[in-house]
Amino acid sequence: MSVTTSGMQSKSSRRAVRHFVELVSSMRFAIALLVVLAIASIIGTVLTQEDPYPNYVNQFGPFWATIFRGLSLYTVYSAWWFMVIMIFLVISVSLCVIRNGPKMIADMKSWKDRVREGSLRAFHHKGEFAVTTNRAETSATLQRLSAKLGYKLVTRETESGATLIAAKRGALTKLGYISAHLAIVVICLGGLLDSNLPIKLQMWLFNKTPVSTNAVINDIPPEHRLSSTNPTFRGYAWVPEGQYVGTAILNQQDGSLIQDLPFSIQLDKFIVDYYSTGMPKLFASDIVVTDHATGKRIPARIEVNKPFTYDGISIYQSSFQDGGSKLEMTAWPMSGESPKTMPFNGAIGGTAPISSQMIGAKGDTVEFTDFRAINVENVTNGSGEIDARGVGQTHSLKQAFDERLGSGAKTSKPNDLRNVGPSVQYKVRGTDGQAREYNNYMLPVDVGGQQMFLAGMRVSPNDPFRYLRIPADEQNSVKQWMLLRAALATPATRIEAAHRFAQRSVPQSSGELQKHLEESAVRVLNLFAGADESGAAPQNGQVNGGFQAIASFIDRSVPKGEQEKAAGLLLRMLEGATWDVWQIARAQNGLPEAKVDEKTTAFVQSSINALSDSFLYGSPVFLQLDSFKQIQASVFQLTRAPGKKLVYLGSLLLVLGIFAMFYVRERRLWFWLKDKDEGGATVLMAMSTARRTLDFEKEFAQTRDTVAATLGGRPVAVAGETVEAVGGPASQPAAAPSESVGSHESTR
Repeated sequence: MSVTTSGMQSKSSRRAVRHFVELVSSMRFAIALLVVLAIASIIGTVLTQEDPYPNYVNQFGPFWATIFRGLSLYTVYSAWWFMVIMIFLVISVSLCVIRNGPKMIADMKSWKDRVREGSLRAFHHKGEFAVTTNRAETSATLQRLSAKLGYKLVTRETESGATLIAAKRGALTKLGYISAHLAIVVICLGGLLDSNLPIKLQMWLFNKTPVSTNAVINDIPPEHRLSSTNPTFRGYAWVPEGQYVGTAILNQQDGSLIQDLPFSIQLDKFIVDYYSTGMPKLFASDIVVTDHATGKRIPARIEVNKPFTYDGISIYQSSFQDGGSKLEMTAWPMSGESPKTMPFNGAIGGTAPISSQMIGAKGDTVEFTDFRAINVENVTNGSGEIDARGVGQTHSLKQAFDERLGSGAKTSKPNDLRNVGPSVQYKVRGTDGQAREYNNYMLPVDVGGQQMFLAGMRVSPNDPFRYLRIPADEQNSVKQWMLLRAALATPATRIEAAHRFAQRSVPQSSGELQKHLEESAVRVLNLFAGADESGAAPQNGQVNGGFQAIASFIDRSVPKGEQEKAAGLLLRMLEGATWDVWQIARAQNGLPEAKVDEKTTAFVQSSINALSDSFLYGSPVFLQLDSFKQIQASVFQLTRAPGKKLVYLGSLLLVLGIFAMFYVRERRLWFWLKDKDEGGATVLMAMSTARRTLDFEKEFAQTRDTVAATLGGRPVAVAGETVEAVGGPASQPAAAPSESVGSHESTR
């Protein structure tokens, strides 16, 4: 049988139709589609799918992000062009099977027993011997031998008085070709059934449209909802502890569709277990599924990679989020002269107004977005040095070598993972609609050997958090720093602190020198506090203090050659005067004067750095988390995938087909028996295979030797050829056979 790589020949009278059918059913067209699908699958694997669009803008930039979105590379497997390619691939391979399948089955069933002696003599793999037994006995012997070698055979008496034994083995290899082609069709059909195509068809045929506004699910009209009998979908459901849902959300490019479920899911408890490092090792959800039709309640536990299936819908543990944890906080003012605090409570997902008593609030509101009871952070930066959440490590030369030896998965940059405690994330939104996002840790973190409260801030969600480091006092609280901040914002306190600093610095000097030093200290404190020359806060409300204000003053007032010296002098003056500001604040709040030691000196230095950074914090209050009641929520992925069984079936067919094609070899064996005039018979043996390999060469030699040993024959001469000894080398091929008896066809 001969099979070409060209396509099916249509009998249509239209030339364009004939060319189209021939192209679609051709091997080159199917291979081209498979290559495109492979490239698209690689893109879909490497490129994270269905992420928020800003993530792609950050990764690729606005230009390429827009182009990639236009090509649907962020949703490859649900893109229209991907589904069109799969449809054409199904059509192409199906036409191939329809065209070649019957021929292969017919060839597999055929015994090829119409071959002639001349055709067998033209075979490359042949042997001929003379035997003393008659033709009937020799035929019986060869039939038994063929059966013993695993061949199925038929025997036919020819018109010329000869006996032909036609045997075959491994003919099922052709079913491997058919099975492999059918596997592609079945897998593609399963993929199409589980793709976005059924949902797109409902949107086109039944006017289903995504909803793009925030609304209560029960109030969403039917044109945005899909029936519970929808044959296939993949959506998500967010369920807080103690609550239930009966719908899933199907994300679309321009909104979401609501998928009604035939049951509701109630989350009784979310369970998370941790390793000793604080990293989570188990996510599990105890749920109750309630059937809407029967009211039956089915308890179940869902873990990662252990879904629960009911009514053909599989429920997977996708992730978890906060479900509305209750927070009790303290609001510390970040501007003004008063350190008075206020209680501030809220819940994740809710909002709360900032009291108008807080200076700078002006109608600002807080939007609570996330809460984490455990935060496992790498407390070293990428180089193993100090970062905002930990201490760097010093490595020896041996350690440096060890980091670069061993497993290829090992990194040379050390990780020090620690649980740094709970954190709350929120936004402060002003009356103009603009918002900044904050992330505050509840407990102090060791930074460079000193306990710091980390208060993160970012202007855009695409930016990383930058942390304000507030030093913890002896009670591990922010109270001392807040008292210092408020005292520094008070003009009278700055004047008193400058006076004390001058007297303490030059106690034995004249009053003129002390006065001059006091005036300089007041100026430095005013600059650092963001006050004007008179010591009052700016009228426009824009406070610009900290190190930046001092640096600007030096640039304006000091010659270039003396700026470095002046900066050192002013910073020492600032540190000394700030110490006195702190002592005044402690005395005003009934606390004893602090002793000068390494710990208190480090506290003042860190406080100065934090005070300078606080001018960039951008919030009227600092919200310190005091206590919480955590409420977890599970995010479930719900899928109805009837095509999954087709994919499994197709995978099985593909494995069987590949196994049959590569490990089952078709072999054909013929024996042509003729009587000799002087008695006995001659036997002409020929053998063929679909793929000539070294293994087949060995098998032919073994078969020929076995036949020779079984028959006990002797070599004979063939007219026009050299004498061939029994078991000797095969002769060179002669003329082409009159009938094709080999099986060298390809799949298409």
